[in-house]
Amino acid sequence: MNWNVELDCLGLLCPLPVLRARKRLLGMQPGEVLRVLASDRMAAIDLPHFCVEAGHDYLEACEVAGGHAHLIRRGI
Repeated sequence: MNWNVELDCLGLLCPLPVLRARKRLLGMQPGEVLRVLASDRMAAIDLPHFCVEAGHDYLEACEVAGGHAHLIRRGI
């Protein structure tokens, strides 16, 4: 899947990946996709939960070198 913006949070512990994703999403247009790279295992729980609360779409996650890539579509 394609994305518009990539955010490298490898090596950061929660809640930093969520906080940085929130800040980056605020500057994006609705429908754009953010790819968050995170190595903290809690990001797999915290990012989908954040998306539900904030009105974004958590699309998928896949393994990448050093962690996981999480795709989030910016909501309205």
